[in-house]
Amino acid sequence: MHTRFTKLFGVEHPVVQGGMQWVGRARLTAAVAEAGGLGFLSALTQPTPEDLRDEIRRTRELTDKGFGVNLTILPTINPPPYAEYRQVIIDEGVPFVETAGANPVEHLEHFHSVGIKVIHKCTSVRHAVKAQDLGVDALSVDGFECAGHPGEDDIPGLVLLPAAADVLEIPFIASGGIADGRGLAAALALGADGVNMGTRFMCTVESEIHSNVKERIAAAGERDTQLIFRELRNTARVADNAVSREVVEKLRAGAQFPDIRHLVAGARGAQVYETGDLDAGIWWAGMVQGVIRDVPTCGELISRIVRDAEEIVLGRLATMIGSPAGAAR
Repeated sequence: MHTRFTKLFGVEHPVVQGGMQWVGRARLTAAVAEAGGLGFLSALTQPTPEDLRDEIRRTRELTDKGFGVNLTILPTINPPPYAEYRQVIIDEGVPFVETAGANPVEHLEHFHSVGIKVIHKCTSVRHAVKAQDLGVDALSVDGFECAGHPGEDDIPGLVLLPAAADVLEIPFIASGGIADGRGLAAALALGADGVNMGTRFMCTVESEIHSNVKERIAAAGERDTQLIFRELRNTARVADNAVSREVVEKLRAGAQFPDIRHLVAGARGAQVYETGDLDAGIWWAGMVQGVIRDVPTCGELISRIVRDAEEIVLGRLATMIGSPAGAAR
């Protein structure tokens, strides 16, 4: 499968593993690259910029193919040293960066000056157009189904993707609600140049999270997520568990962020992935877990997705075009 995205980023398949907090680590990222996709480390998973340097070098020990680093820019009282993380990415010669969260403009010039290509994640058409105007190289357009922060517009992929395709000029990939070849085929039909998957890649052999989390994702249904922070206008989709339900209940009852800070602390979420205690804290999961039912290797997963998408396009859909049943030949 050759798309504008595969040509621009020099990858074999139009399949991307997003840089998820606590999940985007060396083993997973390298496995995706070896399978012909594009994988991203998560910069802020690493406690310091020097730890990120070590993780980049660890990834290079596992693959000689290209990969990227996600730099999520979050408005916070005590921001991490973004400039230092950025400089490590540049110094280590990483060819691709995925930005998310706030406007990436202050980082673009630095990355582009050394030839690094930047994908920016957006949850609306208007933000995608703005990022395109800023000069990003490609976009990840995230539908309401996605894990993490889906924005406040609540537009699902079936509408968001063709709406984006109508106005965007640069390549973009579809994110949210995609886990198999059906999703890839649909995304391409709707105008995207590839797909970005998070929850699906969490549930792979090379994902360095506890097996309890993978088993929970594979057993869960599409309704087993919660939308937290709605009242704070900072909506996030997370796995349904005792903690996320408590957060939702407290906010509906009028609580403010200080009242729930202890429940949503990042350190508690990291414990879920490390210990397998599914109620230790908040952890990310998308609605797409309703169609995830196994824990394959990244190689098996990507090969299956591409094969199934090709069969849908060249097989099932192709047979629907032609003479109606019973027509004279």
